[in-house]
Amino acid sequence: MHELVVDAKLDNLNQVLAFLDELLESRECPMKIQMQMDIAVEEIFVNIANYAYTPGEGTATVRVVFLEEPKAVEVTFIDGGVPYNPLVKPDPDVTLSADQRQIGGLGIFMVKKSMDSMLYEYTDKKNILTLRKNL
Repeated sequence: MHELVVDAKLDNLNQVLAFLDELLESRECPMKIQMQMDIAVEEIFVNIANYAYTPGEGTATVRVVFLEEPKAVEVTFIDGGVPYNPLVKPDPDVTLSADQRQIGGLGIFMVKKSMDSMLYEYTDKKNILTLRKNL
């Protein structure tokens, strides 16, 4: 298990992505999967940085675990911000034009579609969101 704890601020996004990319590259992860993971991790971290602690401040933990059977990577985000389960938010109607759609929700929708699974739990006053991508 590999873990990074950073202040939940947009300034730390590059540090989070560098942490993830170094781990994925060390496992010779295919570039397509690495790009999907980067987009998903960016979306989730930006949401935490923008909304979890508003108006206060807090930290975000990013935990990366590689699984062998089946070969997969799990990235878990842990924050002590406002409870928020992104999995219960209805998916946007992507058949509507951009003008007709409600604002927001597209990023989480993209994450849901690109990951093999997502799991959310709220435990000990912590949001815990795990993304899983098969390798």
